[in-house]
Amino acid sequence: MTHAHAPAHNTDDVPAIRVRGITVGFGEKLILENLDLAVRRGEVMGFVGGSGTGKSVLTRTVLGLVEQRAGTIEVFGQDLATLSKDEHRALERRWGVLFQHGALFSSLTVRQNIQVPMREYLNLSQGLMDELAMLKIRMVGLNPDAADKFPSELSGGMIKRAALARALALDPEILFLDEPTSGLDPIGAAEFDALIATLQKTLGLTVFMVTHDLDSLYSICDRIAALADKKVIAAGTLQEILAVDHPWVKSYFHGERALRRDGVADAPRP
Repeated sequence: MTHAHAPAHNTDDVPAIRVRGITVGFGEKLILENLDLAVRRGEVMGFVGGSGTGKSVLTRTVLGLVEQRAGTIEVFGQDLATLSKDEHRALERRWGVLFQHGALFSSLTVRQNIQVPMREYLNLSQGLMDELAMLKIRMVGLNPDAADKFPSELSGGMIKRAALARALALDPEILFLDEPTSGLDPIGAAEFDALIATLQKTLGLTVFMVTHDLDSLYSICDRIAALADKKVIAAGTLQEILAVDHPWVKSYFHGERALRRDGVADAPRP
């Protein structure tokens, strides 16, 4: 999908995100080592791995919140390390992030939370920001009266939707989701997956989703990347990942939890 504001050299062949040789560590402990991954434009990529293996670390490294020790990160064909501050800021406007647990500002209403990126990156009147915030609130399926509520007044599912509305505040092209269905009951998780799928198709988003939710992987991901041994050991369709001969992949996709959903793997979620 080509956007009017994308540089001319950005064709559909250029991945939305490409990381090569990424190494990240804290102190003497390496979390990621020589990791490679490409996320295609317009796809929903599920990123899975065991607890504490560095799934969220990769997202935060791409976002510039964690420093890498080696490797390159390209977004829309632009090497992040070579960008000026203004160029990087322009690129940041093209992605939105839903952090785990929502990460809403507790002292701000839902409307004010959604307006935070607008205030940071855009020069808009308060009236226009109010209109845009209400648009995003409706877009994620929240009632308009949620606008003036504080995060403490929201259910877990509403917090996720409000955080998603904030992630969409600047009409991004890439959406980063960090464990978006964690803490939700199965029905709430299925509804949230359906919402992501609808928004992805409607808005033409590229979605990079860190998750451990097998249902999400089965229902909305075009491809899956599996993290083990500090690197991506496999990336492909669900069927391709199911055929991978690696102990972690086998235990995750063919273990007890996976067996419980056998027979419904190809069925749509309720």
